Amino acid sequence: MPRKLHAPRIENRTNRLKLPRRRAPYGLTHIGVGLRLGYRRCKGAGRWVLEASDGAGGEWQTRVGVADDFEDADGEHVLDFWQATEKARTMARGSSSGAPATWESALADYEADLKASGREIANATRVRHHTPPALLAKPVALLTAAELRKWRNALLADGIKPATVVRTLTAAKAMLNAAADADPKRITERPWRIALGGLANTYAPLDRIVPDHIVQRLIEEAYARDAAFGLFVHVAAETGARTSQIARLLVADLKADHSAPTLLMPSSRKGRRRQISRRPVPITLDLAGRLKRAAYERTTSEPLLLRSNGKSWNPRDPSHLQRSFAAIAARVGISETMLCLRHSAIVRALLAGVPAKLTASNADTSLVMLERTYARFISEHGGEVARKGLLPSTPPGENIVNLSGRRP
Repeated sequence: MPRKLHAPRIENRTNRLKLPRRRAPYGLTHIGVGLRLGYRRCKGAGRWVLEASDGAGGEWQTRVGVADDFEDADGEHVLDFWQATEKARTMARGSSSGAPATWESALADYEADLKASGREIANATRVRHHTPPALLAKPVALLTAAELRKWRNALLADGIKPATVVRTLTAAKAMLNAAADADPKRITERPWRIALGGLANTYAPLDRIVPDHIVQRLIEEAYARDAAFGLFVHVAAETGARTSQIARLLVADLKADHSAPTLLMPSSRKGRRRQISRRPVPITLDLAGRLKRAAYERTTSEPLLLRSNGKSWNPRDPSHLQRSFAAIAARVGISETMLCLRHSAIVRALLAGVPAKLTASNADTSLVMLERTYARFISEHGGEVARKGLLPSTPPGENIVNLSGRRP
């Protein structure tokens, strides 16, 4: 039979209330290997605190619950010393119902959910690649804002691009929220909501816009390199769609039998989207004719764009596209990825006076993201668009016109 714990200084509420208020916990008592339970005296009811070893010479603290200083313990919202002891052990090690979720197990569950719902598993892969081993082994219930903030800052200090850090943190928060939703009794705090935020303004100014004559040269070089690759680049340059969207186009998505041809562009799988929707995106007659000839004798359910070897473009592995594009970009004299085609198409539409909401819809993005990302180019290069809204400069006396049927 295990020995009953005794902590006279904190197990009794009368003794606890005699303690002066302070942030450091009182009476840290060993409740297991590498685990100690303490009591933090507050202005109102105190808090039970778990202190756990991280296995590397350090310690971590997290709140267990409210002490029964002024209310009777109910085992859930208010805890006495022994109830807090059991909850602290469960938070750290789990119970008969299963082990507590660690960062690594939560990440595996998140990756499985992404795969099952058809979303990009790269979100989970990115987090795993940038997570140190000590953090992978940490129970989610024991995570603290301090260590999460330290991890976030370390990513930036390692020279990782701020935009990549933001994507990594966003995926990490989604993973941790999913773990907390699945085990709310153990994971009662969510420090990542604050600790992994605050980087919304770290996006570097977008500078991937290339002029139209360079875009035309890129299309020509792409066709010269490979006809199938040239057609893919041509679609990307005109529509501004992502490579993953273009690769999912079907023959049925081409509407070229009229004077205003369109492509029913599939939506991306960004965010929580489970199903693919399609929206019409205008294309030129030239591109429509090329696509129609390329898809000749194919069924409507087959891919619209195929590689030169007859295989489909893989939306999950665009490396072959990026390598080919890097080669033609070097020939043109720029150092860009295929993303420059998307950004250039969006800015081209905005500068041509296409409404921002319609541009955002065609580009499969939000109006908020569009304004945040491309507002600089509109302010710098949109003078001609803004000039259309100026009052006409008509000399006085020259704007009076006699109306028929009325006296002059």
